[in-house]
Amino acid sequence: MTKVFCKKFHKELDALLSPPIPGPKGEHIKDNFSQKAWSEWIALQTMLINEKHLDLSIKENRVWLNNQMDLFLNNENYEKPSGYIPEE
Repeated sequence: MTKVFCKKFHKELDALLSPPIPGPKGEHIKDNFSQKAWSEWIALQTMLINEKHLDLSIKENRVWLNNQMDLFLNNENYEKPSGYIPEE
Protein backbone atom coordinates (compact mmCIF):
# COMPACT_ATOMS: atom_id res chain seq x y z
CA MET A 1 0.00 0.00 0.00
CA THR A 2 1.13 3.54 -0.74
CA LYS A 3 2.27 5.64 2.22
CA VAL A 4 1.77 9.33 2.96
CA PHE A 5 3.18 11.58 5.67
CA CYS A 6 0.00 12.22 7.65
CA LYS A 7 -0.26 15.77 8.98
CA LYS A 8 -2.69 14.65 11.68
CA PHE A 9 -0.51 11.92 13.16
CA HIS A 10 2.89 13.33 12.08
CA LYS A 11 4.11 10.04 10.66
CA GLU A 12 4.04 7.86 7.55
CA LEU A 13 0.81 5.88 7.31
CA ASP A 14 -1.26 4.18 4.63
CA ALA A 15 -2.50 6.69 2.07
CA LEU A 16 -6.03 7.12 0.79
CA LEU A 17 -6.50 5.34 -2.54
CA SER A 18 -8.48 8.21 -4.03
CA PRO A 19 -9.63 11.69 -3.00
CA PRO A 20 -12.40 11.31 -0.39
CA ILE A 21 -14.33 14.32 -1.69
CA PRO A 22 -14.40 15.99 -5.13
CA GLY A 23 -12.24 18.92 -6.14
CA PRO A 24 -9.01 20.47 -4.92
CA LYS A 25 -9.89 19.95 -1.25
CA GLY A 26 -10.23 16.20 -1.84
CA GLU A 27 -6.82 16.14 -3.55
CA HIS A 28 -5.32 18.08 -0.63
CA ILE A 29 -6.77 15.58 1.86
CA LYS A 30 -5.51 12.62 -0.19
CA ASP A 31 -2.00 14.11 -0.43
CA ASN A 32 -1.69 15.14 3.24
CA PHE A 33 -3.73 12.78 5.41
CA SER A 34 -3.81 9.04 5.96
CA GLN A 35 -6.58 6.50 5.62
CA LYS A 36 -6.54 6.24 9.44
CA ALA A 37 -7.11 9.99 9.85
CA TRP A 38 -9.93 9.96 7.30
CA SER A 39 -11.58 6.91 8.87
CA GLU A 40 -11.48 8.55 12.30
CA TRP A 41 -13.02 11.70 10.81
CA ILE A 42 -15.85 9.70 9.21
CA ALA A 43 -16.65 8.09 12.57
CA LEU A 44 -16.63 11.48 14.33
CA GLN A 45 -18.64 13.10 11.52
CA THR A 46 -21.33 10.44 11.92
CA MET A 47 -21.53 11.07 15.67
CA LEU A 48 -21.75 14.86 15.16
CA ILE A 49 -24.48 14.55 12.53
CA ASN A 50 -26.51 12.22 14.74
CA GLU A 51 -26.03 14.04 18.05
CA LYS A 52 -26.71 17.49 16.63
CA HIS A 53 -29.50 16.24 14.33
CA LEU A 54 -27.84 18.03 11.42
CA ASP A 55 -29.83 18.40 8.24
CA LEU A 56 -27.16 18.41 5.54
CA SER A 57 -29.55 19.95 3.03
CA ILE A 58 -29.02 23.19 4.97
CA LYS A 59 -25.93 25.02 3.74
CA GLU A 60 -24.97 26.38 7.18
CA ASN A 61 -24.84 22.82 8.57
CA ARG A 62 -22.58 21.66 5.73
CA VAL A 63 -20.30 24.66 6.23
CA TRP A 64 -20.11 23.98 9.98
CA LEU A 65 -19.35 20.28 9.43
CA ASN A 66 -16.69 21.10 6.84
CA ASN A 67 -15.07 23.49 9.33
CA GLN A 68 -15.11 20.76 11.98
CA MET A 69 -13.37 18.42 9.52
CA ASP A 70 -10.59 20.97 8.98
CA LEU A 71 -10.18 21.48 12.73
CA PHE A 72 -10.10 17.72 13.39
CA LEU A 73 -7.60 16.91 10.65
CA ASN A 74 -5.32 19.77 11.72
CA ASN A 75 -5.40 18.84 15.44
CA GLU A 76 -7.21 22.01 16.41
CA ASN A 77 -10.06 22.40 18.88
CA TYR A 78 -13.04 20.68 17.19
CA GLU A 79 -16.54 19.94 18.49
CA LYS A 80 -16.75 16.66 20.37
CA PRO A 81 -19.93 14.65 20.92
CA SER A 82 -20.91 14.19 24.55
CA GLY A 83 -18.99 11.28 26.04
CA TYR A 84 -16.58 11.14 23.08
CA ILE A 85 -13.14 9.72 23.86
CA PRO A 86 -10.74 9.85 20.90
CA GLU A 87 -8.67 6.80 20.02
CA GLU A 88 -5.09 6.86 21.27
